[in-house]
Amino acid sequence: MQQRSQRRMWAACGFGALAALLTLAGDASAQTAEDGVTFSRDVAVILQENCQVCHQPGSIGPMSLMSYDEVRPWAPMIKEKVVTREMPPYHLEPDVGIQEIQQDWRLSEEEIQTIAAWVDAGAPEGNPADLPAPVEWPDYREWRFAETLGQPDLVIKTPEFNVPAAGGDLWFKPIIPSGLTEDRWIRAIEIKPSFPAGRSVVHHAVPGMRALNDDGTFESIGGLSEFAMGKVGEMMPADAGRKIPAGAFVSWDVHYYPQGTEVVGDQVELGLWFHPVGYEPPFEQELENLGLQGDIAIAPHGTAMTQGFHRWDHPVRIDQFQAHGHLRLVRMQMEAIYPDGEREILSNARFRATWHHSYIYEPDAAPILPTGTVLVLTGWYDNTENNPLNPDPNVWAGRGARTTDEMSHAWIPITHLDEAGYERLIAEREARKAAAENAGDDGGD
Repeated sequence: MQQRSQRRMWAACGFGALAALLTLAGDASAQTAEDGVTFSRDVAVILQENCQVCHQPGSIGPMSLMSYDEVRPWAPMIKEKVVTREMPPYHLEPDVGIQEIQQDWRLSEEEIQTIAAWVDAGAPEGNPADLPAPVEWPDYREWRFAETLGQPDLVIKTPEFNVPAAGGDLWFKPIIPSGLTEDRWIRAIEIKPSFPAGRSVVHHAVPGMRALNDDGTFESIGGLSEFAMGKVGEMMPADAGRKIPAGAFVSWDVHYYPQGTEVVGDQVELGLWFHPVGYEPPFEQELENLGLQGDIAIAPHGTAMTQGFHRWDHPVRIDQFQAHGHLRLVRMQMEAIYPDGEREILSNARFRATWHHSYIYEPDAAPILPTGTVLVLTGWYDNTENNPLNPDPNVWAGRGARTTDEMSHAWIPITHLDEAGYERLIAEREARKAAAENAGDDGGD
């Protein structure tokens, strides 16, 4: 339970104005008010394992939920948010597409019922002796992956940047030498704004790889990762990696947005963990920015939809799905149209700009697409008063880089395959599936 809790605590200590009501660790079952559900025995552990990581003094939650006295005034809102699945801020639809997701934060129906029953019963405190032991919270200035991978092999920081207390969008785009003297394969990537102030003003940070040409210009040679509120890093699949070549530079695209407090000397850090020298993974993975084409022109009090179509001349594996937009993007879907005409929805997720997730497929669930498959991305936008994040439903909304503009793309790590690799992965997956089924049949005898 502690290991699961620690993993989720690090994953949840991302960025955004709203905090997470996440999955309850353990096998707690729903209880009705008649069963005597109480804060001390039944609800405190949910908050402790999933909410207090952000809802504690000095963290990003808008209120502290560390004690009964702090939680009780918010009980009706807590019920509303979990019943409507606005909390946790993990918006993958439960009945559409692939559900085998790593680090799935969604509450079960039983857990939702437990919270709702407690509120309906009048939010009783119960016996304080039933409270769980306090959690020893991690230091959020540390690297999230250090617990399992140790400290990064390479850290690259942006130069210091001052963010004023008020004003509009700001962009910072420095290019920093990596200092690498040999090619290295990347095992994991993490991006870390300064703590605590930087976490509130960094809208997104996108480091990429660049090569210096003979004429002094820079050429893009691939993406590294994308940080946005709620996402801090990614780990490569066991059989794939991203290569950063010797002499590469790291280009930064940091989007700042003032939040009422001046931030002096902010620096964003990129941590890279490498495979051992000489190691080469079976496949290469690339972070692709897949756009949704067409103009975005959403009328006042209107809605809109855009689509993007993408195809590769070789087989690929889709390892993750992360939508990106601004305040009026409310949903994105990823669908595959296979060469034989069959269509499959891979993922469908609501989108909230206050919290971003990269939905990571379990290894045997990540879609493997044969050559000729068309990947279709569809985004939906809401410029009406029904959208709680809409800054102004009375104006037109168009495509642009400002926070109040709109955009539409998806960050998708793609593992590139050849035909032999495709056939091998399919065969290995089928063999594991058959072995699991056989083991299940044997267990039933």
